[in-house]
This record gives sequence, C-alpha cells and structure tokens, in this order.
Amino acid sequence: MNKIVWIMVANRAAARLFQASQPMGPLEELNAFIHPEGRLQEHDLVSDRPGRSFDSHGAGRHAEDPDTAATEQEATNFAVQLSRFLHKARCERKFDALVLIAAPAFLGALRERLDTSTRECITLEVDKNLVQRNAAEIRGHLPDKLYSMVGV
Repeated sequence: MNKIVWIMVANRAAARLFQASQPMGPLEELNAFIHPEGRLQEHDLVSDRPGRSFDSHGAGRHAEDPDTAATEQEATNFAVQLSRFLHKARCERKFDALVLIAAPAFLGALRERLDTSTRECITLEVDKNLVQRNAAEIRGHLPDKLYSMVGV
C-alpha cells in the first residue's frame, strides 16, 4: 500500500495543499486556504495610534510599543488555523507524511503551532515562498523520489 504524502505550501496570506499519488509523479492540488488579513499592512490592521505613557523620570511622554505587531498576530492566527486543519486530517489518517514549504518567517510560526504528533509526520521542510508557483515548479523543489523520505 502506498503512503500518502501531503505537501503544504504556505505564506502568511495563503496556503495550498497538494498530494503526491506516485513517488515520482506530479502533485495534485487538494485544497487552498486564503487569509486576506495576512496581506494587510500594520496601519491597515490597527485602527488607532499606540497609547502614550509618562517617562519614569521627568515630565516626558512616549508612545507605548505593542507587545506583538498586528501583522505578526495575523500570521499567527493563520498558522493556528492551518495547524488545526492538519491535526484533524492526521487524526483522520488522511496522510502518512507531511512536507512543509513556506516563507521562512511563516515556516517557524507554523511549526510552532503544530502539535507534537503532527510535527513528527514532517519529513521535509523547505523555507521558500512558493505559494504563487504552479504544481510542477513546486514539485521541482522536492526530491525526485518523494516517497523515499517516508520509507515506502
């Protein structure tokens, strides 16, 4: 029986899910996820200016820095959404191995949000933003014998 390999290609605004049906064959696109908030700039996500505070010495004032930038928070929200989807799919045994291809900053955010069992299914990570590429170009960034990583 062939193992099922899923390939998640993502950045902070979109993700695409592919499946490899054959060890050396093309990729089949299964799903696409859109997170429009991931495309927005900080000033589009935050409606007002940061709060102000008094200096600890003297009468000066300064703007408060938020703990997390709004764009970073939106990327985290999308990573959580994708990790929940992958967790559910793993529990339903829809894949045996997982390949993550993501923009470098988003790859870390996604990896951190995955549960341990799903993270253990990852056989390869590629830190490139390939979301806009076609399936053949994405396949070109993967090993020729994709299933060799899975132990088929």
